[in-house]
Amino acid sequence: MKKITIAIDGFSACGKSTMAKALAQKINYIYVDSGAMYRAITLYSLKNGLIDENGNVDVAKLQADINNIKVTFRLDDKTKLPITYLNGENVEADIRSMEVSGKVSAISSLGFVRRAMVTQQQELGQAKGIVMDGRDIGTVVFPKAELKIFVTAKPEVRAQRRLDELRSKGDMKTTFKEVFQNLQERDNADQTRTDSPLKKADDALVLDNSYMTRDQQMQWILERFEEVINKGV
Repeated sequence: MKKITIAIDGFSACGKSTMAKALAQKINYIYVDSGAMYRAITLYSLKNGLIDENGNVDVAKLQADINNIKVTFRLDDKTKLPITYLNGENVEADIRSMEVSGKVSAISSLGFVRRAMVTQQQELGQAKGIVMDGRDIGTVVFPKAELKIFVTAKPEVRAQRRLDELRSKGDMKTTFKEVFQNLQERDNADQTRTDSPLKKADDALVLDNSYMTRDQQMQWILERFEEVINKGV
């Protein structure tokens, strides 16, 4: 069976990563979480004092460091899902914190950061058979991807999903209001940044999963995958 490239873009907390991971496992493709890469750069910046509490970034220092920052993925032996590593250190849990969530837009909007990550992402996808999710996968990273999905959901639904995720990881302090505000800020920053803003590719299929179960989403995307794979056969 021929292999293709699958690009999944969309808003924060739409369940893109969960969907992409499950799809990759189902069809035996490689999964790459591009958002985790920007979160890893944000974590690096926080740990090294390159971003202050107000979100101001020491751009010159980060730009000087960027070529020495390597984000990689390794499969977990038990779950068979990718774990994010920052310069060889497992940071999968750390990059999901609200502190990183609140600062990642400031980092991901920087052109030199995006160019560095896009280069790494394109290297990962050269052999096809890959599922990647993010904000600019179908428009910038893989503009020729055979299957492009743009995922969206109602803001209040997305906020509740993110809050549930935080609760499951032991965060009992963050409020719905804080999460909702963070998502609004992320949406605005993602859509208005100068370099590679979040937008639907012209040939992307839209999936509003506000009231869909994971099984329903998987059925929908598997049908789209089969349509592409069987096209012209």
